Amino acid sequence: MCGIVGYIGHRQAYPIVIKGLQRLEYRGYDSAGVAIYDGDEIQLCKTKGKVDDLKAKVDATINAEGTLGIGHTRWATHGVPNDVNSHPHYSNSGDLVIIHNGIIENYDAIKQELTKRGYTFKSDTDTEVLVNLIEDVQRNQDVKLGKAVQIALNETVGAYAIAVFDKKKPNEIVVARLGSPLAIGIGEDEYFIASDASPFIEYTNNALYLEDGEMAVVRRGKEIKVFNIQDDKIISQPYIQELKLNLEQIEKGGYPHFMLKEIYEQPQAIRDTFRGRMRENKGMIKMAGVDDHIDKFINAKRLVILACGTSWHAGLVAEYIIEELVRVPVEVEYASEFRYRNPVIDKDDVVIAISQSGETADTMAAMKLAKEKGAFVFGVCNVVGSSISREAHAGAYTHAGPEIGVASTKAFTTQITVLTLLGLKVAKAKGRISTSDLHMHLEELRLIPEKVEEALKSNDHVKEIAEVYKNASNCLYLGRGFNFPVALEGALKLKEISYIHAEGYPAAEMKHGPIALIDEHMPVIVIATRRGHYDKVVSNIQEIKSRKGKIIAIVTQGDVTVKELADHVIEVPEVMDSMSPLLTTIPLQLLSYHIAVMLGKNVDQPRNLAKSVTVE
Repeated sequence: MCGIVGYIGHRQAYPIVIKGLQRLEYRGYDSAGVAIYDGDEIQLCKTKGKVDDLKAKVDATINAEGTLGIGHTRWATHGVPNDVNSHPHYSNSGDLVIIHNGIIENYDAIKQELTKRGYTFKSDTDTEVLVNLIEDVQRNQDVKLGKAVQIALNETVGAYAIAVFDKKKPNEIVVARLGSPLAIGIGEDEYFIASDASPFIEYTNNALYLEDGEMAVVRRGKEIKVFNIQDDKIISQPYIQELKLNLEQIEKGGYPHFMLKEIYEQPQAIRDTFRGRMRENKGMIKMAGVDDHIDKFINAKRLVILACGTSWHAGLVAEYIIEELVRVPVEVEYASEFRYRNPVIDKDDVVIAISQSGETADTMAAMKLAKEKGAFVFGVCNVVGSSISREAHAGAYTHAGPEIGVASTKAFTTQITVLTLLGLKVAKAKGRISTSDLHMHLEELRLIPEKVEEALKSNDHVKEIAEVYKNASNCLYLGRGFNFPVALEGALKLKEISYIHAEGYPAAEMKHGPIALIDEHMPVIVIATRRGHYDKVVSNIQEIKSRKGKIIAIVTQGDVTVKELADHVIEVPEVMDSMSPLLTTIPLQLLSYHIAVMLGKNVDQPRNLAKSVTVE
């Protein structure tokens, strides 16, 4: 959840660290801090608030010069967001400085033991406990910092990505990870440390991603040494990969917010996701992760989809698509609940884990449990080299490009795209779909980016509607069939960035409770496209209208019936029912965005949220 940045080399560290924190602020923005070391004194500055608040405080209070530095932007877990609980944290001697992403679950027991030994604590964090544990090991066992970190981490329970240095050894930083991501950028006589590659992409495109349970000693001017935390065994040839990310992808490109930029990137993101995977003219789909394990999918008695948040909604859409195409049962599970019961999973199940970041802690834990029970696990994620992509038996990337806005948009549509291709491929392999029907589906998918571009043309109209309903205190979203999950996703978007209470329901369930909420003050957003259960949805709209509810309808271009009933309509191009979520979600994203902007909310960094949920 937090973002960590570090640098050691020949450049001034502070500009690199502060810019890196700005790029990682989507991971947490409760508080931030930096520690810069010039070989003599550590210059430390931290504050409650955002990275810009930190930058202003640094400029006013310290001389941030030095070629070694670490920084942190926080999403609070242990201890409220304030200056004291902000990272970095000192050890009691003041020699060790640490930054940490994750949770040390047994920190309280360690803290009590350290307190008995005379250690004192200024903050409420588990991180300050960890840095003092490392110092205690260093003192009592007379070992170097790297060894002290390794011993201390073997006494902890939880998840972490850490970077720590000792002022007595100004030429090294020790890093480690378990359950939280950590990348090391490798330049010419310099190293960059970060939660992901975005802070250092302009300096190097070579990166080493630590695996779970690994640590590294990063020394100025020397090769990186990577070790196994558990047994101290050296990793002889760590894999260094070339990054495909570029600087332009992580900048706003003239848009006022990352979220709006990412909404408008969806046509290209969808195109990139199916490019090279489908040949609609030949009725072919090529997905290496599926091709290499096609027997697993053909023989699967059941598919289980694990995900959280927006990815869970994409999984619900996939349930409708795959069950219709493949005719195999599909269950969609909240990953956060799946792992805390005793799920019935066996070797004939295929488990699909979906995560934009590929680092979602609950999804990671759930897929590991599924693997232990003998299931074949297929990962769907956006970030190359992420934990889920490495943990899964096989998988597929979405190729959405970096998604910086905390409220997910293009991840949703590209996940649906990948899962549609998967469903079509398995259906063909099982003989459940004819060649002509496959051609038809692929041709329809090929046209989706153009239709999304058409749907985006409703932006100005959606903005006018947002002006009317920006002060609503509650909203209801209704959909049926393939568009029920879109109703859930639309409601989530509004909640996330505008803080307006909203709920999504199957349209037919409205009269089983939610209809009691409807009056002349209640906006009801209804997805009423022509294909699917159109007549039933029209009946639901009439029920709302008879109770004076305000109706905003998402309709197919050229619709007449719903236009006569609704207070507002937003048109999307016609498309086959199973692919309609790729279009109907667009105006809902825009509606949430414009309402949030009009209310003065921080669209890219909504309160209490973080982009990559790497703690449970």
